[in-house]
This record gives sequence, structure tokens and C-alpha cells, in this order.
Amino acid sequence: MRSVFHSQLNLGEVDIAKIKLDPKSRDDIPQLLAGLQYIYTHAEAHKAVFKILEEVVPSRAGTDIIGKASSNKGRPGMEQWRILVLGTLRLGLNADYDRIHELANQHCTVRQMMGHGSFDFIAQYHLQTIKDNLGLFTQELLDRINQEVVRAGHKLLKKTDADLSGRCDSFVAKTDVHFPTDINLLFDAIRKTIEESVQLSEIHDLTGWRQGQHNIKTFKKQYRIIQKQKHSTSKDETKKLAHEEVVKKSHESYIHQAEAFLKRAAVTRQAVLTQSTELVISVTDLDGYIAHAERQIDQIRRRAINGIVIPHSEKVFSIFQPHTEWISKGKAGVPVELGLRVCVLEDRNGFILHHRVMENETDDKVAVTMIAEAKERFPRLTLCSFDKGFHSPQNQIDLKKELTTVVLPKKGRLSAADKERESAPEFTKARQQHSGVESAINALGVDGLDLCRDHGINGFKRYVALAVVARNIQRLGAIVRSLAANKRGSYKKLDPNKLAA
Repeated sequence: MRSVFHSQLNLGEVDIAKIKLDPKSRDDIPQLLAGLQYIYTHAEAHKAVFKILEEVVPSRAGTDIIGKASSNKGRPGMEQWRILVLGTLRLGLNADYDRIHELANQHCTVRQMMGHGSFDFIAQYHLQTIKDNLGLFTQELLDRINQEVVRAGHKLLKKTDADLSGRCDSFVAKTDVHFPTDINLLFDAIRKTIEESVQLSEIHDLTGWRQGQHNIKTFKKQYRIIQKQKHSTSKDETKKLAHEEVVKKSHESYIHQAEAFLKRAAVTRQAVLTQSTELVISVTDLDGYIAHAERQIDQIRRRAINGIVIPHSEKVFSIFQPHTEWISKGKAGVPVELGLRVCVLEDRNGFILHHRVMENETDDKVAVTMIAEAKERFPRLTLCSFDKGFHSPQNQIDLKKELTTVVLPKKGRLSAADKERESAPEFTKARQQHSGVESAINALGVDGLDLCRDHGINGFKRYVALAVVARNIQRLGAIVRSLAANKRGSYKKLDPNKLAA
């Protein structure tokens, strides 16, 4: 059976428990590595996390380290501990894959944490190796790792028996998309339709797309014409109507060109399927882009030519990230954000207990679910504060069944009973401390959740979950360094340089 991480040291390797981290460094890397070192050297956390990591099946042939991959022998890929180290660094540092690639191959301390020795010169990672293996994590698996990291932090702080109090809020994690308009979404769809058709034609030796790049340029010229046409501000009604007619004709020409390309793409699709019915999978991407294009053609015709307002529910804001939502939270200077809401629940020790990616949900719809799921993971949660966005009469009732103390301010005018409830000392104290959750949200943004770089809804959820894990590991590392610097408490019994019994 394959191990999560080799335990036998080779020549030049340093025991992870004995890696020395600069206690005076203010960079993020030593904090993250200190948290990882504590997990590795603390017996209970080590056992729990490594048991979860066993479920990760590393990428095999072609994705191992240079000089060790073998498609003939089927040798295994990266060890799971190394995947966790690089995943934590990627989100903890808000780094792209190129920087992680550099750290994995050149940063001495990071390589020591990954189990490489000073004489292990040939152990150099391909960029694609890192991408493939970090994509093996799932939201569910990362959530379980996060629970063990939080429990390790509570044990280090001697908070294992105390009641937990939390604070809950939401923010928008942006997707990597450009600002959407129906005409640029149609351009994206047609461009990808042409590119897919060209690729299929080359693979299956078909004709008809020799001038694929020229076709894209021709279509883009018409897109630029519409893009430059602005609404008329003339007070002369005749001139205004004439300008609107020109705009309509430009849109009609744009749609006409798009439909012509779709007809040609349909011919290519049919030609591919004629060769073999087993090639249905090869045209799946093409079918998706054609569907996007047909939807945008319909919406442009209704809006620009027929003057019909398109309902918000029918709109898609990215053909590459279709889960993207148009979110307006009323923030000053931020009229709209493109992404998904993420709800987080942080305890007063600075650890994020639970999170939820909110697909087509608002704060008031997830309040009870967040608490119920958090209590399944941490039954000692007895108090939680919210802001007014989470309020609803039913939430007030349901949350009282889950928590001993519910700090949920009511919207609108308060009754005498509500005033009495919200003026209670415990309620007032929790409300005063509630803004501390903004620090956790800001830290997540700094750690990578300002913009999700992974694609697809599953990639988005994995990215958010890994950001939460990285944040809690960094928090754990900060506590370890603080206790070591101040030499207080029972830190000597929890020495991260010795494996706890």
C-alpha cells in the first residue's frame, strides 16, 4: 500500500520536526510552514490529517518529478503530503502556479518541508505536475482537513472544553471574467466555436476552416463597430431615430455573420459524427459553445432589434464561468461584483469553523443551514453573531433551536421586546465584537480569494475550501510562533520539534 509520505530519511534529508524556521521573519512563508510543521509533528493532528490524505490518488505517469515518472512501470505521482504543502502555499501566498513551481524547485526550506534533501538534485517538478496534483483535492476532503486543523488549534490554545462563540458574514469571491455584455459574450461563443471547428477539422482531416483565424478577425471587426456606436444624445428626433436605425442594422449584420458561422460549425459537427458515432464526446465542447451562441443571438435580437428587456434570470455573465453571478451589495464605489457569495463562520480564536459557497442564495437563506452544519462539526458552538442581512422572522425562531444565544439584529422598527433583547449585555458585547469577522474576510482576500483562478463551479468550490484551510494553517502557525516567542503556557509539552506522544 502506498504511503502518504515516506518516513525513511535519505542522504541529505532533514527530519521535518527539526526544520528550523526563522522566528523573526515577517514573511508569510514561515508562518505557513510553522503551521504545517505543527500538523506533521503533533501525533493526533498528524494521524487525522494523513488518514484523510490517503483518499487522494496522485496523478501517475507523466506527472511525477523529472526523472522518476514512468508510463511503462506505472509509478505513482507526488506524495500527498507534498500536495498539501504546495496547495497551502498557493492559497496562503495568493500565488499563481508559476511561483509555486519556483518555490517547489528552488526554495530550500519549502523543499525540506516537502521531504527533499540537499543532495536531491534531480527531484525537480514539472509545472503541469503541480497543476494536475493540486486539482485532486475536493471541497469535501478539504473541509475535513480544515476541521482537524481547527481542532489542533483549539487544543494548542487549551480551548477543547470551552464553549465556542462565532461570528458569521458573507462576501463576494470574484471569478476571473471580463465585464459581460451580450455582444461580447456572443463574440466569445463564436470565437470558441470557430476554434473548436478548426481543431476538429485538423484532427479528422476535414475541409472548410482553412481561414479560421481570418474568420475570427472578420467577426471581431463587426463587434468593434457595434462597440463604438453609442446611444444618440441628440435632441433632434429625426437624427435620433436615424442613429437608432444604424445601430439596429449593425446588430442585424452581427447576428447574420454569427448565424452563418454556426451553420458551418453544424456541418463540421455532422461530418465528425458521420465518421463514427463513438466521437460524440469529441464534439461536446463544440455543442456547448453553439448553445451559448444561440442564446446570445436570441437575446441580442430581442434587446437591440425588438426593444424587449431581457429578464435577469435569463442572463449568463460568462460562457467560460457560467456559475458567475451579478451581485450588487450596495457598497460605496462598488456598484457590481461578478462572482459568487461565500459565507464564513469564524470563532473568537481566529479560526474559520465553516464556510459555504452560495449559489443563487442570499444571506437570510443560509443562516440556519450554516449554524446547523457548523454544529455538526463543532458541537460546542453556543453563540453566533450576524448582521441584519441574515434576519428573517423564521430565522430568529430556528436559530434559537440551534444556539444558546442568537445575536441577530432585526431589520426595521423594533418592538419593546426586540429593544430589550438587543440591549442585553451579552447581545451588545457580541455585536461590538462582530466586526472582527471582517478581518478574517480580508485575510481570505489577501490569501487568494480576491479572485478565483480555477475554472468551473467545482474548481471554484475547491479554491475557496483550500483558501480556508490555508488561512487556518497560517493562523495555527502564528499561534505556534507566538507561544514559542513568549515562552508561556504549556508550549513545552507541545514542542513542534518533537512528535507528541
